[in-house]
Amino acid sequence: LIFRIVLWIKRRLIEGSDCIKANAQSCGECIQVAEKCGWCTDPNFLKQGDSKSARCDELEALIKKGCSKTMIENPRGSTKVLQDKPVTNRKKDPAGQPITDRKNDTVIIQIQPQKLELNLRSGEPQTFKLKFKRAEDYPIDLYYLMDLSFSMKDDLENVKNLGTALMHEMQGITSDFRIGFGSFVEKTVMPYISTTPARLINPCTSNENCTSPFSYKNVLKLTDDGSKFNSLVSQQQISGNLDSPEGGFDAIMQVAVCGKDIGWRNVTRLLVFSTDAGFHFAGDGKLGGIVLPNDGKCHLENNMYTMSHYYDYPSIAHLVQKLSDNNIQTIFAVTQEFQPVYQELKNLIPKSAVGTLSSNSSNVIKLIIDSYNSLSSEVILENTKLPEGVSISYKANCKNGVVGTGENDRKCFNISIGDEVSFDIAIESKKCPSDRKSQTIKIKPLGFAEEVEITLNFICECECSLTGEPVSKECHNGNGTFECGACRCNEGRIGRKCECSTDEVRTDDLDANCRKDNGTDICSNYGDCVCGTCECKKKDNPEERYSGKFCECDNFNCDRSNNKLCGGHGRCECRVCICDPLYTGSACDCSLDNSTCMAANQQICNGRGTCECGVCKCTNPKFQGSTCEICPTCPGVCPEHKDCVQCRAFQTGEKKDSCEAECGYLHVITVPERENLPQPGGQTYSFTHCKERDANDCWFYYTYGVRNDSQKEVYVVKKLECPAGPDIIPIVAGVVAGIVLIGLALLLIWKLLMIIHDRREFAKFEKEKMNAKWDTGENPIYKSAVTTVVNPKYEGK
Repeated sequence: LIFRIVLWIKRRLIEGSDCIKANAQSCGECIQVAEKCGWCTDPNFLKQGDSKSARCDELEALIKKGCSKTMIENPRGSTKVLQDKPVTNRKKDPAGQPITDRKNDTVIIQIQPQKLELNLRSGEPQTFKLKFKRAEDYPIDLYYLMDLSFSMKDDLENVKNLGTALMHEMQGITSDFRIGFGSFVEKTVMPYISTTPARLINPCTSNENCTSPFSYKNVLKLTDDGSKFNSLVSQQQISGNLDSPEGGFDAIMQVAVCGKDIGWRNVTRLLVFSTDAGFHFAGDGKLGGIVLPNDGKCHLENNMYTMSHYYDYPSIAHLVQKLSDNNIQTIFAVTQEFQPVYQELKNLIPKSAVGTLSSNSSNVIKLIIDSYNSLSSEVILENTKLPEGVSISYKANCKNGVVGTGENDRKCFNISIGDEVSFDIAIESKKCPSDRKSQTIKIKPLGFAEEVEITLNFICECECSLTGEPVSKECHNGNGTFECGACRCNEGRIGRKCECSTDEVRTDDLDANCRKDNGTDICSNYGDCVCGTCECKKKDNPEERYSGKFCECDNFNCDRSNNKLCGGHGRCECRVCICDPLYTGSACDCSLDNSTCMAANQQICNGRGTCECGVCKCTNPKFQGSTCEICPTCPGVCPEHKDCVQCRAFQTGEKKDSCEAECGYLHVITVPERENLPQPGGQTYSFTHCKERDANDCWFYYTYGVRNDSQKEVYVVKKLECPAGPDIIPIVAGVVAGIVLIGLALLLIWKLLMIIHDRREFAKFEKEKMNAKWDTGENPIYKSAVTTVVNPKYEGK
């Protein structure tokens, strides 16, 4: 958090200096720096050493410097609506269908407002809300542009009845529908077509009857007669060419720019481009020796494009511009094979759609209806070219609370008939145009004829400049116009009062007036000498500034205390602190308020020191603390007054013989019990509770305090707490019992040790017994008493 605060302060300091850094010499220059800059018109505002540009600063800074709020010129921008007709809301019949009255309902309004006037000040955006509502029963003009190369032969058969069928289908969308028809093949030069005489008459094979090749033909101007469409389209014949890509871009360009020949109205304009092949674009014309770029103009004679051999194909960007300028929405009806190509083209052309055409164009009506619904359900705003230094931003407020920002800031999708959306638009100017004249821009939804016209007026001068006094006496010999509290010098003149010529600025005589005490430093090295007068330099921090006749003063080099200029208790003027009341010292760090030295007993420094600059200076060096209340080497209040309390209250102790002489300063009050001693909050002065022991080991209790009149007062408990004598019988009985118990315990321990020792000896004997080994050999002297005789003839039978 601290880091963020520091960054914010630094940013504010940097931003705050923009007005000063601009070095504005007039009110008009000042208000163009930033929206936050104002100009002080008070003639007496500038101090000695200030330049004319010091009048330009932030409003708060100017007020802080002494400029009255009423004397600050700070014009603001504004937005004015000139035409604000409401969007069309058509009534409906009981069946829910819109009631159309073409006589009284000739103009359908889908966008509001229609005209605005903005007064722009540099850096201050002006905002307004633009509303769009998709109207019901909105008129439609549809122009069907068809590829009549040989591969589209079967498609032509299905298109011949398109007029009446499409008229019937479009009745569900609008009651005011017109349709037109045009066709294209290719440029009539090699290598796009064969230029042999026979092939120019019939480009197809001998058994096919084809019409001569052509670039673009406007067959039928837009009409509401569907049968006429069918009749004229039925008369069309297929033609042919050599290469696969067709010259459709030439045809699209002529359809877009030849509004009178096509019959476009200011309604929804749809162009259906039907083909089963790719397209040529800018640069391909070089194959036929055509190098002149397409001029984007209408070249129809007798409804035929006559300059295909002269101008190259248009580029995609050129087509996008012309289609947008003429509010034409394009539907590419192409076969499956070329879907990817035209899908990429759609991404480059705003308000366009791609539909998959069946091999014989049998689904063309459904394709047109679906594509129209898709195109009309999206609203995309665009604006004309902006003047230099002007920017525009959008925020879309779409259906269901969806807010469009970023890439979708000017788009809304899925808009149904009767739905209403809005856009928040902000227009900002960074500077005044060089000619300072008003400019006009337009904003419109792509594919619609309606638009919003916005007149931009630029605030380049202050109102006070209108009442300026030319050749004023305030400006040296009339060498300037006195306006907005300052002189605007004529060309070739400079200075606060236009007193100098630009040719005199660097002369030594003038520089001598800028040296203090005939020294060598010009303007103390903190300013520039202009016309013999010092104009002090400006610091990055607008709060810091140089001043004085020779820029010898400043407001930031005074003494500091606690890292604060003038201790935070004064202001710095010409490097000297001017202290606030109750403060003194070179850094205003000495407070004259002695409340910080007041002790709890309402004495200054407890009567042991003096109050200097709000801090106690103890006269006795053994005392310390904020109010001289601490004495680290002292025995303490209780031991210090122990002997005097003993002799005064109990007539005992070491001072009992000299009690009156040494202890007469104490006012002793006896109380019967400890509970009767003063308790905290019961006295108007502070006191200390003490507990001390006398020579007989008896405890006595008392309190010591100093009253406001400096009288030392002691409350003493009259009754001593002495320890009682010992009880002999329990002590003797306890000692005897202890000796007996200790003797028994020792006997038991000895017996236990003996038993353990005997058992260990017996176990040792048994172990040795088990380990003994005896000699088992025969005695050689021994003779057995038994003699055994064996019969040799005995066979055991």
